Amino acid sequence: MNKIILGIITFTLAFTISAQQSDDWQTANPDSVGMSAAKLKAADESIRKGDFKQVTSLLVASKGKLVFESYYDDGGVSVLRNTRSATKSVTGLLIGSAIANRYISGVDARVMSYFPNRRFENSDPRKDKITIEDLLTMSSLLECDDENQFSRGNEERMYLIENYVKFTLDLPIRGFPAWSQKPKDSPFGRSFSYCTAGVATLGGVIEKAARMKVSDFANRHLFGPLGIERADWQITPSGLAMTGGGLGLRSRDYLKLGQLVANRGMWHGKRVLPESWINESISPKAKVNDTNNYGYLFWLRTIVSAGGRFPAVLMQGAGGNKVAIFPEQDIVIVITTTNYNIRGAHELTDKLLADHVLAANLQN
Repeated sequence: MNKIILGIITFTLAFTISAQQSDDWQTANPDSVGMSAAKLKAADESIRKGDFKQVTSLLVASKGKLVFESYYDDGGVSVLRNTRSATKSVTGLLIGSAIANRYISGVDARVMSYFPNRRFENSDPRKDKITIEDLLTMSSLLECDDENQFSRGNEERMYLIENYVKFTLDLPIRGFPAWSQKPKDSPFGRSFSYCTAGVATLGGVIEKAARMKVSDFANRHLFGPLGIERADWQITPSGLAMTGGGLGLRSRDYLKLGQLVANRGMWHGKRVLPESWINESISPKAKVNDTNNYGYLFWLRTIVSAGGRFPAVLMQGAGGNKVAIFPEQDIVIVITTTNYNIRGAHELTDKLLADHVLAANLQN
């Protein structure tokens, strides 16, 4: 069968499939909520032609309704998809729940206080002052930088160690050479340094604070209220769930998490997370570079499209995997891929977002 005809049939069936297997999503025709069905169809066809390499799913919600859903591999709706570091944003939501449920006193709680009987290398009083907020914003003083292969805290070094928490808290305090900007001179008073190890350590904090496994905590306080029934956590050699990456969820469930953020912590009229936590999470806390800021494990930037300028909140991971939340437009988009070894994978999915999906927005 001709690929274009097959794509049209699949696009037409997307809404039927959604209606039949919508979980607790309400579905709608794109045009009824201010999005162009024709332009979404064009996006679908472009993906099928291979313009964006190995995209595996595209889902779009507008005004809280599922308006487009399509899969481009053999897995379909039921497969748990590994979106790599998009997991970090889920960890941020779990920390918010732990605070809301009074397992953790607040973002100013000191990380070392959750491991009082452990001895760590490179003792320094400044390490004792590292807070949960420091790890949430990738701005602790630990010498940890995934973008620097020479960094002692580079995540590739962590994977060689059994205990990820100990690996993190053993790290020395980072130095700031004369040519680098010190935290006090940086925007928001923080120096950003992408550190997966710090987020992995937040999983240890959750387990110590709540006295239950991360997976059980997530099921009780986040996934359960959202109707997320299946989750595949990567387990570290010490038995701790890897909160820094690798979580497998269905694409629809990632869409639920994005909609939860767009709804400021509400899902189907029920409060799941405090509005104040969502607001703090998606407010800039550290400057990454000229185009990106960072909240509590969420990326913040503006995406420019033919449809306008869209301030975005992003959960994202290797391969260009993205949950893109546009609070002002109440649009949530999930793009999953297996483009892990392709250079410029994020730029590729950014182009899909800007040139196709956001261009379908008719509300601007």
